[in-house]
Amino acid sequence: MISTKGRYALRVMIELAEHQGDGAVPLKDIAQRQQISKKYLEIIVKELVRGKLIRGASGKGGGYMLCRAPETYTVWEILQLTEGSMATVACLASGTVDCPRAGECKTLPMWAEYDRMTRAFFTSKKLSDFLT
Repeated sequence: MISTKGRYALRVMIELAEHQGDGAVPLKDIAQRQQISKKYLEIIVKELVRGKLIRGASGKGGGYMLCRAPETYTVWEILQLTEGSMATVACLASGTVDCPRAGECKTLPMWAEYDRMTRAFFTSKKLSDFLT
């Protein structure tokens, strides 16, 4: 399940893409337009900045902007940054200890296929796809 944090991060990224010609977008404007708590958005944008998806500008005229063109961002990279592991089951998450039952698990191939389909789907969706 995609959490609120992941969904809101995607909404922030879409906002920045929609207003990319306007310079830095103040967080209070995003919060107001998206009806999301500014305090919660502060947590999300810090993570997006740390992940080098956006950059911030302080001072008068400050706010946030994309680091790249919208068509270069995938929904997968945004969700993966904010959600962490996108693995369906724990045994497929990167960095986990190999499951001792992997060799005999009858459901593992199904979960692996589902993970591949999910990744392919979200990788095929670009931030620019949400711009009208």
